[in-house]
Amino acid sequence: MAGLSVPTLRRAWPSLRAATILLFLGGAAAAAEPAPGPLTIAEQGSFFVGGRDVQSDTLSTLPAYAPSGTISVDQIYVRYQNPVGPSRPPLVLIHGCCLTGKTWETTPDGRMGWDEFFVRRGFPTYVIDQAWRGRSAASPAQIDAVKMGRAEPNTLPAVFSAGREPAWAIFRFGPEYPKVFPGMQFPLEAQAEFWKQMVPDWSAALPVPNPTVPALSELAKRLKGAVLVSHSQSGIYPFQTAALDRTGIRAIVAIEPAACPDPAKDDLAPYKDLPILVLFGDYVDASPRWAPRLKQCRGFVAAANAAGGRAELILLPEIGIHGNSHMLMQDKNSLDIADWLAGWIEKRAAVKS
Repeated sequence: MAGLSVPTLRRAWPSLRAATILLFLGGAAAAAEPAPGPLTIAEQGSFFVGGRDVQSDTLSTLPAYAPSGTISVDQIYVRYQNPVGPSRPPLVLIHGCCLTGKTWETTPDGRMGWDEFFVRRGFPTYVIDQAWRGRSAASPAQIDAVKMGRAEPNTLPAVFSAGREPAWAIFRFGPEYPKVFPGMQFPLEAQAEFWKQMVPDWSAALPVPNPTVPALSELAKRLKGAVLVSHSQSGIYPFQTAALDRTGIRAIVAIEPAACPDPAKDDLAPYKDLPILVLFGDYVDASPRWAPRLKQCRGFVAAANAAGGRAELILLPEIGIHGNSHMLMQDKNSLDIADWLAGWIEKRAAVKS
């Protein structure tokens, strides 16, 4: 670096850091931000996976709509974009609690989301809405049954929303609302746009595993070799999918999972030889909610590797990426993280020619 001034070095540091991380992984050095220009894709579209038909007499309490009929539930909505000449495995991006596939799209402050970034890097990218969330239909039958006097109030489903004040600590913007962790990377100046992403969550009213899990299995088989990328509440879903059927699963990336498999209770055989990455951001040890989950996932990774696995757990501060919230795919340095993750996938789950 001889001949470069200190200010020049400071301006160059983000690119140098990204390049160093990629070289560590054995990939070619590249800037985190793809070259500007039009986004060129081979195709895009959407479809549904899974689902079942339900007949009910309590579908409506409105005079204009009949209460009896058949609806479809338990399906997941999938939106995809395929790059021209893809040479990397498809990614399935799975959102977490109280959110939808919007998690992976344009950030609250208007920057490129991971869905676009990975397409530009040559990954076919599939973004889902979990069953009973977003564009994946929910059933009003239990609610209408109570309103029509056909069921007791205690039969109402457990549907919840996360208020922004308690969610502040859950998403690790700070220890409590409205305090902020030093150096925190989430774009709080655009938080109003983020809170608009929050939707009612039906997960507590659904069976375990969530209907999203068998639908993910079906989708992985259709894609013939996908990397399942989960976040938070959905963190356990790819592991449950692998336990159901390994077919079509090339790797698992669990970003800040709410839970990892329990070595004391769960069979670890489905994870043998399967590339697995568990990824956490910053301030985890300062969070009463997330510190125990990090510890539990460390135990899983150790046990999985002892059973012949290929699991890794990475804390972003340990590789030089600091200040990340629970919503790290929307943080100001989100593309640095995506760039690192692309290198990990390219090395660990490359498409064999």
